[in-house]
Parts: sequence; structure tokens; C-alpha cells
Amino acid sequence: MKELLISLEHNGGIPLYEQIYQYIKTEIADGKIIAGEKLPSSRALSRQLSVSRSTVDLAYEQLESEGYLESRPCIGHFACDIEGFVQVEPNKGKTSQAPKRRREGYSIDFAVNGIDPGGFPQNIWRKISRQVLSDEDAGMFQLGDSQGEWKLREAIASYLHHARGVEAVAEQIVVGAGNDYLLMLLSMLLGKSSKIAMENPSYDNAWRCFRSLGHEVVSIPLDEAGMKPSELEESGARIAYVMPSHQFPMGMVMPLKRRLQLLAWAKRQSGRYLIEDDYDSEFRYIGKPIPALQGYDQHETVIYIGTFSKAIAPSIRISYMVLPATLLQQYRELGSNFSVTISKVDQKIIEIFLREGYFERHLNRMRALYKGKHDLILKNLKDMTSICQVFGENAGVHLLLKLKNGMTEEEACRLAKEAGIKVYPLLAYFPDCRQAGDGEGILLGYATLKEDEIQRGMNILKEVWS
Repeated sequence: MKELLISLEHNGGIPLYEQIYQYIKTEIADGKIIAGEKLPSSRALSRQLSVSRSTVDLAYEQLESEGYLESRPCIGHFACDIEGFVQVEPNKGKTSQAPKRRREGYSIDFAVNGIDPGGFPQNIWRKISRQVLSDEDAGMFQLGDSQGEWKLREAIASYLHHARGVEAVAEQIVVGAGNDYLLMLLSMLLGKSSKIAMENPSYDNAWRCFRSLGHEVVSIPLDEAGMKPSELEESGARIAYVMPSHQFPMGMVMPLKRRLQLLAWAKRQSGRYLIEDDYDSEFRYIGKPIPALQGYDQHETVIYIGTFSKAIAPSIRISYMVLPATLLQQYRELGSNFSVTISKVDQKIIEIFLREGYFERHLNRMRALYKGKHDLILKNLKDMTSICQVFGENAGVHLLLKLKNGMTEEEACRLAKEAGIKVYPLLAYFPDCRQAGDGEGILLGYATLKEDEIQRGMNILKEVWS
């Protein structure tokens, strides 16, 4: 293991994490830390330097993102091979070694996607994985049911009933590797000629997915309750894609009256459906989670889609949908031609994780963790009432700030970027033009950040936006 002889200047004006980052970067570029050499753990280095572990973690994360280090799970951080890549240093004629791929040098990223860095239930996951792989079941390595393994679907149905009020049996559930795959299956079941209505603004990945599959997609403006039923009726769409439990990116929760109006719209004509994307309903900070729209459906018009990506990890790539009975026969005729996209091993791990109560305990831990971050960011925003107004603070892992001090989104993002902070403009989530009164907005996610990073980032934003 490489010993790092770093001398920090605690009053030098340069953040401590940046001093650590610059030292290691230079050592790797100069060949003093060779490719494949292991670095001290963040815990050991923080103890050696008498700094917080989060300070070392931040330096390591930046080096990893720029390609100087690679992280090997349960082993540690290792220097990367950067030979052959050249970067010209500013104001110098000589060159130095640098990685081929670089990312913009943001010190803090208020990303709207991702999970807490230590949020993955690694110990439990490892335990269940060993249990599954130790079972002498030859069938575990066969292809499996194209709809997903029956026991997993039973476990999902049970969880959805108790946690989300969804009325479903295993027969109705289809499991797939991510929402994109499920939307592709839906496109086939609904037919390419189906016009799809989406909220404006909305989840841009779903918009692009439907467009790429050949659907005509129309945008429906929002009011304070969500998608406007009158404009949905006038659009001529047969399918409406909505996020009633926590609309992305606006953060609103759809009230019961509007949910019933949308269900009435779907009921009025045969062949109309509502796609309910319930992407992060597990995280609610005031009261209990709002029951799913599907639970109010009496006429088999709601297609419910959920995922484990937000609650467990994006890399898990296990999503599921609940098909109404009216679409099940079409699925059996068409969808069953596709092979399952998730290994039986991974499905078994998720099944046990759900069935034995690990998922519920994991959610309780993550809710407490995210609530701490949520409360911290809101506390800081109380000092910014002259700059912005907060929306969507009751649920999810991001907030929407409506700017009110005359700044544009472009200006707010530029000022933040110049200070090393990454924020996200609301405009990016409007597939069509804005409506009058939508205003300038900024999205701040907090799941991937530690509390000290949130505090530091908010301090900087207060300063540069004032």
C-alpha cells in the first residue's frame, strides 16, 4: 500500500479535500504512484491527516470521476493507468499525463438521480447472494419465465398491496430490466398508433422513449393539481402518462379529486389507459405515503409501473408493471415472445429481500437518512426567501426552487458552475415550450450528497445568488 506524505495547510484558503486531490493527482501524473498501486483507505488517511473521513471521500470521489483512481468494492482505491493521454497545462508549454476521459470539475453536484453513497444494503445483499448461490438448484441457471419468476411476482404483489394500496395478483405483474424495457413492451401492447399524452414538464426519458418507438406524443400543461383533464380530453390522446404520487420535476402530489377526474376520462372511452409511474413514492416526509392511483381504479384502466432503482440502487435495474386484466391476454399473445431480461439469481435475491422484511427495514433507514438531508436543505432555504420559493418539499429526493429575484435559470446555473456547484434548470424537462406563468426554476437533488456537502453547497449558492 502506498504511503501518502501529504502536508495540509489548514489556513491556506484552499479546501482540504482539494489539497488532497491535487497531491494525489500530481503523484499519479508524475509516476510516483504507479498504476495498480493501492492507496490508503479513506478511514486510515483521514486518521493520518486529522481530517474528517468525508473530506478524504470527497477527494477520492473527484479523482475517481476524473479517471485517476478506480474503486474496487470491498477492496479499496487503486491508481489507474493513465499512460498515453496528454493534457496541456494552462499557461505552460510542457505537457503532463492525464486520463482520456474527464468530467467537468464540479466539487458538489445536486444530482436529481442516484442514491446515498453508503445507502446500498451491501451486507444483507451479500448474505442473501451467498444463500441463493449455495442452494443446489440447477433450475436457477435456466432461462426462466418471460414475465418474471412467480415467487418474485407474488412478493411484489404483496408489497404493493400493503405499502401502496395496489390491487394486483402475481399473474398481472411483469418484471423487466428498467422502465425503458417495460415501456417498450407497453408500446407493443398498445400499438404504435396510440397517441400518448404526457405532463409538461415531465420525465424526459419516458418522452424520448415513446417518441423513438414511433408514438405521437402530446404535452398537457399542469395546474396546481397536475395534468389538466379538459386539455387531456381535447388532445385526442388514448394514453395518459402521469406521476400522481410525486410529479417529476414539479414535485406536486395529485389530490384525490384530480385522480378521480383522470379515472373518469379513462372510463369514458374503451381503449383509454392511464400509465401511473410511481417512481419514488417510498419517500414522503409529511404524513403517510399517498395510496397509488391504481388502487382507486374500478374499471381496469390503470397500468402501474414501479422500480427498485430509487429505493435500492440504480444499478439493480429491476422494474415491474401491473397490467390491467384487459391487457393480460394481449401480453400472453405478444409479450411472452420476449425472453426475461433479469437473471433468475437477481430475481431470487430481490424476492428474499422483500419476503423476509429486509426491504421494509432498508426503507425505514433510508427515509431517516434522506429526511435528515431534506430538513438540512430546507433549513438553509429559509435564508433564501428573497431569492427563491420552494416546491415539492413533502416527498421524493429533490426540490424545485422557483427563482423570484430576477435571475434566469441560465444565469443561476452559470453562477453556480463558476463556484463549482452543479444545479439543474427546470427548462430541461419541458419537452414543449413553457406555459405563461411557469417561471424560472432550479432543481436540487440531495440523495447522493453527504450533509456536510449539502451545507457547503448551500452556503455557496446563498453567496453567489444573492
